[in-house]
This record gives sequence, structure tokens and C-alpha cells, in this order.
Amino acid sequence: MSKFDYDLFVIGGGSGGVRAARLAAQSGARVALAEEYRMGGTCVIRGCVPKKYMVYASGYAKALKHAAGYGFDVGAVTHDHARFMASLREEVTRLSGIYMKGQTGAGVTVLEERAEFEDAHTLRLASGKRVTAEKILIATGGAPWRPSEMEMPGASYAMVSNDVFDMDVLPKSLVINGGGYIGVEFAHVFAGLGVDVTVVIRKDRVLNGFDDDVRTDVMDNLWNEGVTTVTGAVISSIEKTSDPAEPFHVQVRPDETITTHAVLLALGRKPNTHGLGLEKAGVKLNADGAVIVDAFSCTSTPNIWAVGDVTNRINLTPVAIREGHAFAETEFYNKPWAFDYTNVPMAVFAQPEVGVVGLTEAEARAQFGEIDIYRTRFRPMKNLLNGNPARTLMKLVVRASDQRVLGVHIVGEDAAEMIQMAAIAVKMGATKDDFDRTCALHPTAAEELVTMRTKV
Repeated sequence: MSKFDYDLFVIGGGSGGVRAARLAAQSGARVALAEEYRMGGTCVIRGCVPKKYMVYASGYAKALKHAAGYGFDVGAVTHDHARFMASLREEVTRLSGIYMKGQTGAGVTVLEERAEFEDAHTLRLASGKRVTAEKILIATGGAPWRPSEMEMPGASYAMVSNDVFDMDVLPKSLVINGGGYIGVEFAHVFAGLGVDVTVVIRKDRVLNGFDDDVRTDVMDNLWNEGVTTVTGAVISSIEKTSDPAEPFHVQVRPDETITTHAVLLALGRKPNTHGLGLEKAGVKLNADGAVIVDAFSCTSTPNIWAVGDVTNRINLTPVAIREGHAFAETEFYNKPWAFDYTNVPMAVFAQPEVGVVGLTEAEARAQFGEIDIYRTRFRPMKNLLNGNPARTLMKLVVRASDQRVLGVHIVGEDAAEMIQMAAIAVKMGATKDDFDRTCALHPTAAEELVTMRTKV
């Protein structure tokens, strides 16, 4: 008999943790999982899933506006945000329950409380109980970063992304600080629902790190939706007033103040490692507080692993799932493998969407020198009648030496759906000739990916 209570103890019931726990338990291992809040983690409870439903809601508002071009007279339209949010929360609760059933059905012991390290094999639960495990997996995810009052006076008056899902009443106006994917997505969501939105960004364009053509097109689309952008600026302070017409004064430059009804800080996320007692287990963190791991997700302590956002590698739900899967098969099925972080597809659910896979033009030129670029911008067929000015961007980044497609970048309706398929080709090493030999499917927007012939 093992001298430990469990063969594996997982801290965190998000996507990576539940995948690892379930697979390990199905191997016959004795597995426990501790989750202090709700099963499902960031993605299900306060991230991807509820956010995508908000994107859908905003999309319906825009579709109704554009329906006149197709002969529909929809008349006066109202939006009951509280009713929508009630439906959203009901679905989140349903999904969280499915996550719970998936664990218990596989034989995982689920402990609905916080767990902290006492040493490399011992965990103390919030109830005071101590448990031991031969192997421990940290899958505690990340959380929105909020500046301190010293860093940003009045920061406590602002929302972070988690708070958005508690809103039952839409503000008349909203200032968003941050031009990353969270800031961009919520700018489109709230603008689509009728909120007067201003986005404050440090750079000249949103989505720093994405291809420059993508960044330019997303900025254009924000303007098309009536979003005001303040570039080269940051919020330095937030002042609460006694005037209900102008509840907050937001300082963005020494001589520029914006009045608004609400503020959303979208300034990045931090790994959830504070207070876990990792130092007692010898687990090392980097300067950002992320758990340092090797290619197989093992930490500086040989019997402790970490997956997902807590490691701050690629903070995407499917990546966390794959990391958790690789850990379980390596440790409990004798099938060692490590996740490959190259050519991971990504989406930004702006409106229209962004879908990318592979290298940007700048990255490809830095790595390989001579690069061929194929690019097209066009107004999609649907928008020719509905009055929507948004255009679609498609861009292929091709290595000149062997014509391998190194990157695909799309801004347009259903970009995320298209990029999932394009990612297969990029991952397989497809060349521009492979794309060219593929027959187009007409009439679609996606056919442009295989009909671009002229280098730019």
C-alpha cells in the first residue's frame, strides 16, 4: 500500500486540472482534486464561455441593425440585459455541473475547498484537514491584474473582466484601459449593446504582438462601431464624483480627463500562486509569479507539476487541456509526450473576428529573411447589401526559399472557424502551392485563402 493518501492531488478545477485528474483516475490511480470556487475555472465561469455569449448578444444587436438591407423592418428593439445575464448564468451553472459530474464519474474525489502546500507531499485544506499525495499538479490558473491605489489612485472604483459577468444593468458610458484581446472584445460587446465606449491604449494600435495588418484592421473596425480610441495614453487616476450624470473622472493625460459611468481595467492577468505555500514545497516562480516548468510541465520539485495559465506559457484553454493530457499520459500511462507550442491557432472575438496561426510578417522576416506576402482586403458578400462597412483581411506569410506557409492571418466574420482549419495545413507544413492546388468553394469568404496569387 502507498504511504500517501492519493497517487495524484490536483489543485484547481479548471480545464487543465480536470483533464489531468480524469485521465489519471481512469488509469486506476487514486486521485483527488481541490477547487475552492466553482468547477470549470476561468474559461467556463468567468472567461471564454460567458464572454462568447456576450459577443453573441452584441452580434444580434448588430444583425438587427443591418437587417434592413435585406428587406426586414424590425421596428423598435430593446435589450433586457438582466434577463440575458440570467440565461447566461444558468448556462454557466449547467456547464460547471457537467465538469463536476465528469470528475466524480471518473472516480476523482472532489474537495470543494482551498488547498495549500505544507511540504512537497502534504497539503492543508481550508477545513484544516491534511492530505498527502505522491504527485501533485498545480492548475490554479490566473486572475485579472488590478493596480494598487498607489499605482493608480481610484483603481478600486474600476471593474476587471470578472466583474463584467456580474453586471445586470449596462452603463451609459464605459472607459476601457487596455488594448489586448480582452479590452478589444469587451469594447465591441458593449458598443454593440448601445454603450458609449472609449478605449485607452498605450500604443498607437490595439493587439500588440499581432501582425501589423491585423492591428490596423481591428482599429478600423473599432472606429466603424463608434468606439473612441485614445492612443499613447494610460489611465493615471480615477476620481469618483457626487454627480450621477458624470460619476467618474478618468485622467488619461495631464491635460485630458474623460467623464464616464464605468471603468474597465483590461491590463493583463497574473498567475494564481499567491498564498499557495509553494516556497514550502520548493517550487520556484519567475519574476511574474508564474510557476517555472520544463517541457513536461515538471516544476523545480520533481513530484510536482503545473499546467495552464499558472505557468504563463500560452494562456489558452485548449493549451491547458493539452498540457494536462500530456502530463496524465506521461505519468500514468507510460506514454511520455510534451505539448508542441508552435503554430497554436488563436482568436480574438472582436466583431468581426480575428483568427491567426503561425508567424507574423515581422517575425518571419526576422527569422528567415526573404518572405513572400499575399494579402487581400475585400468587403464580404453579405455586407454589400446590409450597409456594414467592415471589410475582411486575409494574409499569408510564406517563406520564399521553399514556399512553406508560415502564417495565416484573418480579420473577418467567422475568422476563428476558418483559422482552425487553416491551422491544420500550417501545422502539416503546407506550401503555397498546396494552397493554390486546392479548389475554391464559391461563394465563400474562405475561398480567398486558396485564390490569392499576387505577391504584395
